[in-house]
Amino acid sequence: MRPQSTRVTRFSTRKLRNRYRSNSLLRSRKSSCDEYGGREEPRETDVSQSENQVGRSIYNLRKRPSSESGITAHPNSKKHRIRKCASSSSSQHIEGHAVGGRYLTEDLPDEVLLKIFSYLLEFDLCRVAQVCHRFKEIANDSELWKTLYQDLFEYDLPLLHPEPKVFNFVQLKECALENPWKESFQQLYRGYHVRPGFDELYQPKGKKLKSRNMMCFDTIEQAYNYVDAEEIENPMLFVHTGIYQEEFLLIDTNVAIIGAAPGTVYDHVLIERESGSTVVFVEGAKDAYLGYMTLKFSPDITSSVPHHKHYALEVSETCSPTIDHCRIKSTSVVGAAVCVSGSGADPHIRHCLIKDCENVGLYVTDYAQGTYEDNEISGNALAGIWVKNHSNPIMRRNHIHHGRDVGIFTFDNGLGYFEHCDIHNNRIAGFEVKAGANPTVVRCEIHHGQTGGIYVHENGRGQFIENKIHSNNFAGVWITSNSDPTIRKNEIYNGHQGGVYIFGEGRGLVEHNNIYGNALAGIQIRTNSNPIVRHNKIHHGQHGGIYVHEKGQGLIEENEVYSNTLAGVWITTGSTPVLRRNRIHSGKQVGVYFYDNGHGVLEDNDIFNHLYSGVQIRTGSNPLIRKNKIWGGQNGGILVYNGGLGMIENNEIFDNAMAGVWIKTDSNPVLRHNKIHDGRDGGICIFNGGKGILEENDIFRNAQAGVLISTQSHPTLRRNRIFDGLAAGVEITNNATANLDGNKIFNNKFGGLCLASGVNPVLKDNQIYGNHNMVERAVNSGQCLYKISSYTSFPMHDFYRCRTCNTTERNAICINCIKTCHADHEVEFIRHDRFFCDCGAGTLNNSCQLQGEPTQDTDTLYDSAAPMESHTLRVN
Repeated sequence: MRPQSTRVTRFSTRKLRNRYRSNSLLRSRKSSCDEYGGREEPRETDVSQSENQVGRSIYNLRKRPSSESGITAHPNSKKHRIRKCASSSSSQHIEGHAVGGRYLTEDLPDEVLLKIFSYLLEFDLCRVAQVCHRFKEIANDSELWKTLYQDLFEYDLPLLHPEPKVFNFVQLKECALENPWKESFQQLYRGYHVRPGFDELYQPKGKKLKSRNMMCFDTIEQAYNYVDAEEIENPMLFVHTGIYQEEFLLIDTNVAIIGAAPGTVYDHVLIERESGSTVVFVEGAKDAYLGYMTLKFSPDITSSVPHHKHYALEVSETCSPTIDHCRIKSTSVVGAAVCVSGSGADPHIRHCLIKDCENVGLYVTDYAQGTYEDNEISGNALAGIWVKNHSNPIMRRNHIHHGRDVGIFTFDNGLGYFEHCDIHNNRIAGFEVKAGANPTVVRCEIHHGQTGGIYVHENGRGQFIENKIHSNNFAGVWITSNSDPTIRKNEIYNGHQGGVYIFGEGRGLVEHNNIYGNALAGIQIRTNSNPIVRHNKIHHGQHGGIYVHEKGQGLIEENEVYSNTLAGVWITTGSTPVLRRNRIHSGKQVGVYFYDNGHGVLEDNDIFNHLYSGVQIRTGSNPLIRKNKIWGGQNGGILVYNGGLGMIENNEIFDNAMAGVWIKTDSNPVLRHNKIHDGRDGGICIFNGGKGILEENDIFRNAQAGVLISTQSHPTLRRNRIFDGLAAGVEITNNATANLDGNKIFNNKFGGLCLASGVNPVLKDNQIYGNHNMVERAVNSGQCLYKISSYTSFPMHDFYRCRTCNTTERNAICINCIKTCHADHEVEFIRHDRFFCDCGAGTLNNSCQLQGEPTQDTDTLYDSAAPMESHTLRVN
């Protein structure tokens, strides 16, 4: 407390206040509160503030300085005034501020002022903020404005309105504004409220000076009709907590209707109708806004009125409202929850939840457009989205899932641009295209469909670009019935069946995709389908790479097909695809497999490093195989068997672990102009009744015979060059025969033409010269022929059996071992044929006297090891 001598009485204070007014020390000021509806409030006082003089922050408790010297200075005035204090018995003379005003502006603690200000409304707070800097700071306190704000708007967080058709809640920790509550209050203050029973809150009565000037209505219709009749420009209607039923809301102005409630706003604000569409936007609602509420259409099931054209939200032609943060639901079993129809219908629907409807979620039709972003559409009985009849919406970042039908259905010439949508766990396809529809789907994720990922049928089109399509129960992409989509730069993987399935005269361009890890074929083409498949990677499938069957066609070029469990490419049952410039390699079975009348063209491909043959042809298949490189096969280059045919020309076949070309079991291919070289076994091996025409081929530097003909085979060899072999040039054995016409056979290690006992081929105009007879040289030098035969080459010579040593029909002994190791034994001549010496191999009881260390070996093999035939399973 101040000493008695410095106190003033109420009377002297009144006199001082009157004197202050009369001297114009307190001037009237015009209000600067136009932002709150044009009401007046005082201007901010022109008082400079110096924190250095005050010596403390604004919110420190203020204490009146002691006046031991009898002089007191006002620190915030423009000019310090000196006031002399008289004795306690004398009358007091005061110049400058009144003591009471000074106490309020300086000495009263901030906590007390905050308490006082908490009883003020918004206009009053704006007025007291003009008194001084201190009042301004305290009147701007966030908690004061938060309390006022939540009384009026009910929101838990500030809702900012930075631009037309944009209303966003802000997190306080992330907001750069000094007082977001006040900022939101200012932006939303001119709005009209729908809050039954709260008139007194928004229009306080009985006060001469208005502290608040807002309007409140009991129904949305009342509020909308008022702003429409008054022609208020861009009005805002705040619809507060409650259920609003059977209101007729046909919006034809640029009104903003916003739900206002605590928590998740649309959980507390519900607009519901049962006799017609809940909310309808028509022409005139170009910049209208509807947000933060639930719209529900719940038809009366006892009514005879049809509801197929009634919706929870309807946007008609020539309007473009914004629908934001709404939950939209229809319980009607016909129609849709949201319908956008008509030319010029161009809404912006964003952040909405369209869920658990008994029909379609979102229906866009009849040339409508619109932008649909960040919506969640789930659990609907029919499609999540329908796009129909030349409609062309833009849909981005929508989450469409767990529908009881298809995720997105475009049909009847529907269009649309779909980007970054997450489409999953729908009962039918994630995306369906039908009847001339032509959508563009970019960078979406389409996965875990209970059937397929993408289904294009009945002349459907579309562009599917850079999507992730995976983990669907059926094929990742289905194309059928004359459809012609573009499937480009997608990842199609881990499907429970195939990757891309094209059937029923489907077409399409399938290019630059990465297709892998699918349970069935990466790409399947059947029933007269004719797609273009190029520049794809098809790999690590649990089944095959590409499967063409049932008269499938297609241009398959410049793909990389590798590391698949079964064949890299299957071609069967009358199919005729064209494969060009592909790299087909590193498969766990065959590279390219033609069977059961599979045909087609295999041209300019690299086919290498397969566990079985590079190419297999069987059972009536008749492909054209030309200009390919076929190498590194662990079971040979090309295997033609079981009645296989084919034209095999201008290929390079080399470095295969077994024969470069196998022909067996009544097969009859034509081999022309091929280079078959550097094989780790023979060049061409024909046995078990194999036929074929071999003409003008170069066969050289193979580890075994350039051409081996065995077991009732009967080929024709014309104008071939067979040279530089590490065994014989041509060997004919085991009752086989051949026509040899105009061939050149030279510089082979074990002779040019070697014929077994009883073989009589037809020979004409052949040139056999410059060959080396390593067998004769070994015999003349007294060596065991095993030394030159080893495990792979079986030189043709006389072989014997030793009855004394009890050799079996599977054993053979060379002439030198008969003379040396089995001298004086009972022996018999068997025939002139291909063999290696069992005596030298150490498989007999007596050790060979012509060999060094004995080598354990199996019985003599009279032919090369038979190739492994494909065991690929046929899965339709």
